[in-house]
Amino acid sequence: MRFKKIVALSLLSIAGLLAGTIMPAVASAASNKPIIVGSKNVSESKTVSEIYALALEHEGYKVTRKPNISNNVIFSATQKGEVDVYPDYTGTIVEAYLKKKGTGKSASQMAKLAHDGIQKDGLTTFKYAPGDNRQGVAMPTKDAKKYHITNLSELQKNAKKINFASQGEFEKRADALPEMNKVYGKFDFKSIKDYDVNLLYKIMEQGKAQAAPVSTTDGQLATSKFTLLKDNKNIWPPYNLVPVVNKKAAKSHPKMEQALNKVDAKLTTKQLTDLNKKVNVDGQNSKAVAKNWYNQNIK
Repeated sequence: MRFKKIVALSLLSIAGLLAGTIMPAVASAASNKPIIVGSKNVSESKTVSEIYALALEHEGYKVTRKPNISNNVIFSATQKGEVDVYPDYTGTIVEAYLKKKGTGKSASQMAKLAHDGIQKDGLTTFKYAPGDNRQGVAMPTKDAKKYHITNLSELQKNAKKINFASQGEFEKRADALPEMNKVYGKFDFKSIKDYDVNLLYKIMEQGKAQAAPVSTTDGQLATSKFTLLKDNKNIWPPYNLVPVVNKKAAKSHPKMEQALNKVDAKLTTKQLTDLNKKVNVDGQNSKAVAKNWYNQNIK
């Protein structure tokens, strides 16, 4: 009987030793798996994604970069674990993925809606950046000064003098021109013509239009050529930059959250606009721009 007890205790001791060696090995294997950092196929996403990748590599993680993923695919790819983390926006998550209305919400309210809403999908968000890439309308500065326009109310009053350049959907989408008409009064523009979205600033530079829809971190807005009009009745909600993260990846890479929070804390609207200017206006390589920014601000 005593012999059986000794054997049983010995087996328990061996099991304990095995658990102590195998479990850390499993955890280590998970943390050694490369973090897949994705980006959408737009320059801001590619630049920020590269900054994320550099921050994670600095923490000792292996990183696999997966750029240029379609906006319609990247969210579901992260759900499936094909991407572990990528930069998105609180407003995109709330309005495009969760199909909720963000009008009237503060930045923190939008961030909470986004964070809580995607938990069921096996995803989470970390802290949102102060950088806000929401919908906006811009004008060439010379035209804004000529007609004394600084905000959307003043644009509405002068709409008959303004040729408006659209990208084919702004005048139709419920949260765009129809919402402007509803809140500010009808914008009776002199003309509305559709152009390729990538040509809107050039069309305004050429004098073919005096106003167009933009994103508030566009690089062209860092120049003196264009003026962003104030949405003085706050019809467009915040679209703060935020990492979307697969929860399993976050759990197996515990230093990921702190590393990306450190980055996002410094990505203000001005910083994002300046990064976009370097890439889209000055023609610099997005990876080089990201590396320079990381070395100057984080490393």
